[in-house]
Amino acid sequence: MHSFLRNTAKEILDSGADLQQMCIVLPNRRAGLFFIQHLGSLISEPTWMPEVKTIEDVFYELAGSRPADDLSLIFELYKVYKTLNAEADSFDKFYFWGEMILKDFNDVDQFLVDARKLYHHLSEIKELESDLSFLTESQIQLIKQFWSSFIRQDRDHQEKFLKFWQLLSPLYTGFQGSLAVSGLAYSGMLYRQVAEKLDVIDRPSKDHYFIGFNAFTGAEETLIKHYLREFGAKIFWDLDAYYLEDQAQEAGLFFRDYQKDPVFGPTFPDTIPSQIEDRKAKIKTYATPLKTNQSNLVGSILEKVPAGEAWEETVVILPDEQMLFPVLHTLPDHVDKVNVTMGYPVKNAPVYSFLEAVLEMQRFIKQEDGKLSFYHTPVKNLLRSIYLKKVNEAFSEKLIADMQSLNQIYIPQEKLHEGGPLYQLIFQRLSNDSLFQYLADLMEALADRLQDEPLQRSYLYQCFKQLTRLREIFDEQDIQSIDREFFIRLFRQVFREVKLPFEGEPLQGLQVMGVLESRNLDFKRVIICNMNEDSFPPAAGLNSMIPFNIRKAFGLPVQEQNDSIYAYTFYRLLHSAEEVHLIYTTASDQGKAGEKSRYLQQMSVELGREIEEEVVFIPIDQKSTEAIIIEKTPEVMSLLDRYLWDQNGLSQTSFSPSALSVYLDCRLKFYLQYLANIQEKEEVSEEIDAAVFGNLAHLSMEKLYQNFAQRKKRTLLEKSDFEELKKNWVFPAVEQAIREQYHLDGEADTKLNGQMAIARDVLQQYLLQVLEVDEASAPFRLISLEKEKRYTAGLPINTTTGKRTVSLRGIIDRVDEHQGSVRLIDYKSGLDNKDFPDIPSLFDRDHKSRNKAAMQTMFYGLIYQATHPENTLPLKPAIFNLREIFGDDFNPYLQKKQPYRPGIEVEDYREYELDYREGLTTLLEEIYNPTISFDQTEDLKKCAYCPYQEICGR
Repeated sequence: MHSFLRNTAKEILDSGADLQQMCIVLPNRRAGLFFIQHLGSLISEPTWMPEVKTIEDVFYELAGSRPADDLSLIFELYKVYKTLNAEADSFDKFYFWGEMILKDFNDVDQFLVDARKLYHHLSEIKELESDLSFLTESQIQLIKQFWSSFIRQDRDHQEKFLKFWQLLSPLYTGFQGSLAVSGLAYSGMLYRQVAEKLDVIDRPSKDHYFIGFNAFTGAEETLIKHYLREFGAKIFWDLDAYYLEDQAQEAGLFFRDYQKDPVFGPTFPDTIPSQIEDRKAKIKTYATPLKTNQSNLVGSILEKVPAGEAWEETVVILPDEQMLFPVLHTLPDHVDKVNVTMGYPVKNAPVYSFLEAVLEMQRFIKQEDGKLSFYHTPVKNLLRSIYLKKVNEAFSEKLIADMQSLNQIYIPQEKLHEGGPLYQLIFQRLSNDSLFQYLADLMEALADRLQDEPLQRSYLYQCFKQLTRLREIFDEQDIQSIDREFFIRLFRQVFREVKLPFEGEPLQGLQVMGVLESRNLDFKRVIICNMNEDSFPPAAGLNSMIPFNIRKAFGLPVQEQNDSIYAYTFYRLLHSAEEVHLIYTTASDQGKAGEKSRYLQQMSVELGREIEEEVVFIPIDQKSTEAIIIEKTPEVMSLLDRYLWDQNGLSQTSFSPSALSVYLDCRLKFYLQYLANIQEKEEVSEEIDAAVFGNLAHLSMEKLYQNFAQRKKRTLLEKSDFEELKKNWVFPAVEQAIREQYHLDGEADTKLNGQMAIARDVLQQYLLQVLEVDEASAPFRLISLEKEKRYTAGLPINTTTGKRTVSLRGIIDRVDEHQGSVRLIDYKSGLDNKDFPDIPSLFDRDHKSRNKAAMQTMFYGLIYQATHPENTLPLKPAIFNLREIFGDDFNPYLQKKQPYRPGIEVEDYREYELDYREGLTTLLEEIYNPTISFDQTEDLKKCAYCPYQEICGR
C-alpha cells in the first residue's frame, strides 16, 4: 500500500543522511508516531532515531516561551481596554467579544500584518495612496469597496463602528506592552517574535526536514523559507496532481501558490504523483435517513472486511464527535483492537449535563419570609438524574409523585433536604463568592459516589481540572467575587470545549479519528461518516471583528482558505485508498436540510467514473394500524365484577355518570381508564386550564355556602342573607378553594400573581353572579353540598350469571329545596346544552348531539331518590353554566325539546324515571354482555383529544 510517510522515510534513509543529526517537523504528533514506525521498519541495524517535532514546538523553542491560556490573556486584554475606554463594560460583558478580539490579534500576528495600518480609518483616498502602497491595486479596491458600502449605513451605526474600530489599534499596541511586562504571550505573538528575528537566530545544530504541510501562516512560511535558504532545510510535499493541476479544485489552492514561489517552487517533485487517478479506488456512497443509522452501517461495512487483514489499514473518520460511542458500540466482535484518536466532548456526558442543571436551577429560586423554594422544572430534572436516584431513589420518586399530585410549582428547601447529604449539598442558594468552592465540593461528592463508573469519573476529573485552572486564574486576577450569571455563561463556554482524551496504542488496531487527525496518514480502507454540508466541510463562518473585505485585502484567512484546508484533508485520504465508503444522512438536523457534502458532488463530476450509491432504507410497515379489540375474557369479566353488589350490598367500586359517558363515547377508552386503570400522566401545571378552573369554581361555591351554614347554624337562605355574603364572604371562599386546590397550609398567605391572580378575580365575579341568581330565587334550604354526601344506588340487571345489582354512585354539586321541589344542581364551567329531544337519545352513542350533561343530572335524580326513598317532592335537575349566568334570560333547568318546537321544562325527574332506568339498564347489560367486546369508536372526532390515542394509533 502506498504511504506518504513511509515513502518519505525511505527517501531520507536512501539519501545517506545521519538520522541522529536530523530534526523532522510534522503538522501533528500523530503523524510523527507513524513516521518513526515506518522509519523503524526500514532500518536494518540499531541507530539513533531523529528528533521529531511539530511546527509549534519549533516556534516555541525559538521563542523560549509557550502561550498562556485564553482566560488569562482576556483578563490582560480587559485591563488595557479599561485604560482606553472611560465607559468600559464590566468584564463579564467584555469576555465574550474579548475572545473574538484576541483571536483577531492572533491572526494579525500569525500572518505578520501591520496592525497600525489594518486598524486605521481607511476612508480617505489619500490615505489609501500613502499608507497602502505595499498592497496591490486589487487589495486596495477591496478596502475601498468596504468603506464605500459602510458610508451608506445609517449615521448611528457608522459612529458606533468607527468608535470601536479606532480603539483597536491602541488596544493592540497596549496589549503587546502589557503582555511583555506580565511575561505572558499568545501563540501568534510568539510566532511573530520568531519570524521577525530570524536574521539573528543561530544556525540549528540539526538538519531540518519539513514534511507533509499544506497551508502555512505568514509566520510559518517566513520561518520555513529562511530555513530552506539559509540552513539547507528540506521540505517534502504530500500532494496529488488531481487537485494541484485543476485550477478550480480548492484542495490545491495553497499548493498552486507555493509551486509558483521562488523558494518553495524548486522543492516540488519533478513528477507530481497521480495516486487518486491511477489507483481507481472503489468509491461507494450511502444515503441514510437518520444520523444514528450511520453507526450500524459502519458496523456492517466492517463485518465484510476479509479475515486476516490488518485493521491498521482501515480508518473510520468521524467529523461529528457525538458519533464516537454509537460507532464503538456497533463494531463487530472480531475487531479485537481499536485506537481512538480524538477527544470526546465532556458536554455530551451525563455528568456535565447534571452540573449544568445544578447551576441552571440557581436562576429559579424564590425566597419568601426567609424560606427558600425551588422551581419544579429544574428540580424534576435533577431528581430524575441517575446521580440523585442512585443515592435515594425512593425519595426522588416519591417527591416527583407528590409534586405532580399536589401540583407544586415551587418546592420548599426543607422538603428537598430530607433526601440526605447530597440533596442538601445540591439544593441551596449560592452566593457569588462561593461558586468555585461549591462546584469543587459537588464534583468531589459525585466522584465518591461513582467509584464503579470509571468513564464518568474520567469526565468528572476533566471538569475538575478545568474548574481548578479557572479558579487559579481568577485568584491571580484578585477577583474576590464573580457574578453568578457570568459564571454560568463562562461555565458553559469553557467546559463545552473540554474533551476527554482517549489513550491507546496508536499504531495498532482499527483507527477511529477526527478529520484533522488524519493528516499525512494513509489507509487502504476509508470510511467517513457525516458526509453532509455543514459537517464535512463544517459550516462556513469566521467569527471576527475585522470585516471580510479588509481581512482579504490584508491577507488574513477568510472562508476560502478554510474550505481549501478541509478539501485537502478529504482528498488526501484518497491518495492510498483502495476502498472508500462515504455516508451521509438525508434527514434534516437542527433545522438544516440533509444535503450531501459538496465533495460527493464534485467527485461524481470530476473523477469521470461511476460511483456506486446505496440508499439505506429503514423498513416501515405501511399497513394501517390494526383495530384494537379487548375480548371479555374471564379475567376481564372479573374486573367488571368489582362494580357489582355482593351479598352484603357492598361493592369495590361504583359506576359514575362520567364512566358511563366514556363507555358511550368509546368502549376501549372505558376499558383502559376504568378496568385496566391506565391513568393519564400527571404533570405540574402552571396554566389555569379549564379543568383546574372548573375545580376551583366548584370548591369556591362549596366553601361559600358551607361556611355560611356553619356560621349561621342554619341551612335556610333568605334574601336578606345575600348582601353580607356578597360583601364579606366571596373573597375568603375563593382563597380557601385555592389553598385546598394547591395543598397550601390553611393559614398560608397565597400571594397570588400572574394567571392565578387573574383567575381569582374572575372566580369572584362568577360567585357574585351566582349569588345574584340565588338571591332572586331565595328563599331556599340547602340539603347537601358537593363533598358532604355521596349518593348511591343499586340497579338490578340481567347477566349471564343471573340477576345482579350494579352499584351506582355520584357527587351532586348542590342539593337544595326550593318552592316545594328538590333541585339537583350541577355547576358547569363550560357551555353545556340543557336541551334534549328524549330519554333514549341520552344513551344513543350514535346521536350527534348526545347531551352528556342532561344524562348526568338525570342520573343524580336516580341516585338521590334511591338514597332518600321517603322523598315525595319533585326532583328538578338544574345546570348552572357559569358562562351563561350573566345573561338576563338565564334558565338553569333541563328542557325536553324537539327541533322547531317549544321546549318542556323538566319539573320532576320521576316523570322520566321509567324511561331513564330502562335506558340505563340496557346500557349496563351491554357492558356485562360477554359477547360485546371493548372496541374503538368509529367517530374519529372523539379521538382528537383522547389521552389514549397513542395506544390506539389513531
